[in-house]
Amino acid sequence: MIPHEVHLIFEEYDSSDKIHKEDAFLLTKARASTEHAYAPYSNFHVGAAARLANGEYVTGSNQENASFPVGICAERVLLSTASSLYPGIPVTAIAISYRGPGGDSDHPVAPCGICRQSLHEFEIRTGQPIRLILGGMNSKVYVIPQAGALLPLAFSGKELK
Repeated sequence: MIPHEVHLIFEEYDSSDKIHKEDAFLLTKARASTEHAYAPYSNFHVGAAARLANGEYVTGSNQENASFPVGICAERVLLSTASSLYPGIPVTAIAISYRGPGGDSDHPVAPCGICRQSLHEFEIRTGQPIRLILGGMNSKVYVIPQAGALLPLAFSGKELK
C-alpha cells in the first residue's frame, strides 16, 4: 500500500471588501444574478458571473423545473452561455453566490459534483485555469486558484480513449 494525500489550498477573506477589486466586481454580478434564478422547488437561488479572457462578462443562474432534480445549475448555465456567445474563449474567473431558502447566505458554498466536473472539463478544453470566487450575500469569501482543484482524481475524456 502507498498512502497519498490530497490538499486544497484556497484564500479566505473576512468579506468581499477585502478581496481584489476585479474579484469583488465579479462577486457583485454573481449576487445580482441570483435574482434571475428560477427555483420554485428548492428556493435556493444561485448566481454565477464569469470574466472571459477577451474581457467580456457573462452571468448565469440556476433554472429548476417540475421534473426536479432535472434543473440546470448556475455554473453550467454560465459555461454554456459563455461557450455559445464566445466560442473558444477561455473563462478566467467565476464568482458564485446564493440566497438560501430562509434568506440565509452567510457562508461560501462550493459547486456541486456535476458542476465541478463541468468546470474541470472547461479548463481542459480551453487550456486555462478558472479562478473561483465563492461568497454568500454577506459572508466570508473563498478564492480558489483553479476550479479543477475541487475535483481530485477527476475522470476525463482521456479515460474514454
